[in-house]
Amino acid sequence: MFQHIQLPNGLTIIAESNPTAESLALGFFVKTGSRDESPEVSGVSHFLEHMAFKGDEHYTAEDVNRIFDEVGAKYNASTSEEVTCYYAAILPEYLRRTFTLLTTLIRPSLRDDDFDVEKQVIIEEIGMYRDMPPFHLYEQAMSFHFSGHPLGNSILGTAESVGALTSSQMRAYHAVHYRAGNIVLVAAGRVDWDELLGLANEFCSGWPAGQPERIVETPQVESKSQWLLDTTLNQQHVMQMASAPSGDSAQRYIAELVSVMVGDDSSGRLYWELVDPGHAESADLSFNDYIGAGAWSTYVCCRPELTLQNLDKVRQIYEEFNKDGPSADEFERARTKVGSRVVLGSERPMGRLTSLGGNWLSGQGYRSVEDDLETLAKLSLKDVHELLAEFPLLQSTSMGYGPFEGK
Repeated sequence: MFQHIQLPNGLTIIAESNPTAESLALGFFVKTGSRDESPEVSGVSHFLEHMAFKGDEHYTAEDVNRIFDEVGAKYNASTSEEVTCYYAAILPEYLRRTFTLLTTLIRPSLRDDDFDVEKQVIIEEIGMYRDMPPFHLYEQAMSFHFSGHPLGNSILGTAESVGALTSSQMRAYHAVHYRAGNIVLVAAGRVDWDELLGLANEFCSGWPAGQPERIVETPQVESKSQWLLDTTLNQQHVMQMASAPSGDSAQRYIAELVSVMVGDDSSGRLYWELVDPGHAESADLSFNDYIGAGAWSTYVCCRPELTLQNLDKVRQIYEEFNKDGPSADEFERARTKVGSRVVLGSERPMGRLTSLGGNWLSGQGYRSVEDDLETLAKLSLKDVHELLAEFPLLQSTSMGYGPFEGK
């Protein structure tokens, strides 16, 4: 059963109760991420995620970790381009203790001493990911593809931007973006709605009201390429991007099927043409959706000398798929695969938590598992062709990283 309400201060509460579940998951979804940052505070959303676990006037960082362990919680936080989420999966009898702790994460003390220490931790994290070629390429390709648009902002920020960030800038950002109207409390599994609502009124009703405006502009994408030379790498990494449906578009469902048919990492066309015969270690296509924009993202990892050959093969696969679309059997296999993912993911409260929160923040409202399966059942080959006519698989933005110097 689905229930939702909005407190007077603007905090939205949504819950999908399943009395047959043995556990529950709950989380605070904050509508803020790297796309909401100015260059002066690049990386601040992710920095705040770290600072949340440092505690408040009642709990130290050690208390936060100890209590989560005492209730046996599976807990964490994450930051993306558009959302920062703080969540935990627990047994129902520990709801109150866990809820109290999660509210601490939303309104931490943000002490200067903690800020100074965590800054060094994050700079080390930035260096760690810089040494991971696929991640470094992803950040560079996003910045290149969405050049001048907020979706191109780095989630982590740079060592320079994080190093220059001040605690007062962080507190100012938190004061604007962590207002009640910008937060959704989500729960799934064995949820006692009355208890959840009582806890929200007790611990969250005093949060400041308000919601900052998020400016959503359509990115202007043009065809371009760039090759980043690094002769210390043994493999060549390439990412190619093109425009795709946005996360608030009805076409997002058919786009997901296309990404499976063409780019699934174990059964898509790219896999059989490039990975299975040994021409590439990895070759996949993903559909990345955001508010007001979307992107097809192609990733290929291979021996440097096979780079151009593989990219030409990708081009051939895309041209053929754009022209002819999939076979009926191929389409049905993809539909079954996506439907199975929906059902299997829904059997754990954490899976439903992610889906509920993501759908609500993207403006889709509540969607049950049955809603998603019904939508999948109605999709047709005609929908594929209509999608590809508007958003063909292309290699608009190309970025390479590795020892191959490019054309």
